[in-house]
Amino acid sequence: MNRPTPKQTAPDLSFPLLNGNPWKLAEQTPEQFTLLVFYRGLHCPICKKYLQQLQELLPEFDERGVNVVAVSMDTEKRARLSRQKWELPNLTLGYNLGEEAAREWSLYLSKGVKDGEPSIFSEPGLFLIDNQNKVYYSAINSNPWGRPYLPTFVKAVDYIIKSNYPARGEIL
Repeated sequence: MNRPTPKQTAPDLSFPLLNGNPWKLAEQTPEQFTLLVFYRGLHCPICKKYLQQLQELLPEFDERGVNVVAVSMDTEKRARLSRQKWELPNLTLGYNLGEEAAREWSLYLSKGVKDGEPSIFSEPGLFLIDNQNKVYYSAINSNPWGRPYLPTFVKAVDYIIKSNYPARGEIL
């Protein structure tokens, strides 16, 4: 299995959104990028803080031509509870990420070990996909901490756009 590699076409990805629409990566038409955030699910308090910060930064990402979506392996019910309990009314939120899709994106998978955790869930990942559907940047975590700091990530997008900075890390 190959991991998503910079400068290569992103793996296929589709999942349902809480607004009732399907989301398909291949159909996205961002001005600059799609920011794809994989999160662990309702059981994760660190995900809660991360997605709340992401929601606060939505206007800044939008100004830069970056479409944002977050998704987990949670069921629709659990995703709706995340939206409600975490106060995420404006974040595009998906659910039912399949195990096969998580593996195609090289996400780490974990078994639930505490009350409230699903039997299996993906660990976090963050991908910046360019407007040609190619991977620009990836960060994959094996635990809930150590994710890219989102305020700095906004500044990185500024730099990428201003300097026409190329995707890096394509040589394996």
